[in-house]
Amino acid sequence: MLDGDILRLMMVDAGMKSKQIAAAMPAIHAAAQKEYHTTCPDLRRKVCPGVRQFLGKLKRGKVAAGLVTGNLTDIGWRKMEQAGLRHHFAFGAFADQGRDRATLVRVALRQAMKDGFYTRQTPVALIGDHPNDVNAAKANGVRAIAVSTGMSSREELASHNPHLITGQFK
Repeated sequence: MLDGDILRLMMVDAGMKSKQIAAAMPAIHAAAQKEYHTTCPDLRRKVCPGVRQFLGKLKRGKVAAGLVTGNLTDIGWRKMEQAGLRHHFAFGAFADQGRDRATLVRVALRQAMKDGFYTRQTPVALIGDHPNDVNAAKANGVRAIAVSTGMSSREELASHNPHLITGQFK
């Protein structure tokens, strides 16, 4: 789920109506991002094994990496900062830029094209740990690489037919 979807469900559970939610959402997004910026813990120990090395190899190979996440923009970048990974990403697409992951992939591809990192001939892969990531990649005609991190089982990921599925990180 995208952060906005989670916030919307919370407001529905609290009894708010659709129009109230729509009116409140910009302020809620701003408050959530401000709060997260000050409360986000150090995430360096939460990074899956091999991720730093992989991102470093991409960077050394001059491969532009983009971040596509269901987090709001400031929350997504803050997480990457706190994980020590921000410097690996040239661009990103976030929950406040689209209604679903497939849209976010399109946003990221447009940004990459605008910034000169991507042409229609550039090979692109989306690496993710959830079936929604696999489906978003396929909806945009890019390679889907599924990583079994424990978020979704290897079997569940495989059932969505990614181009590649790789190991379980602990």
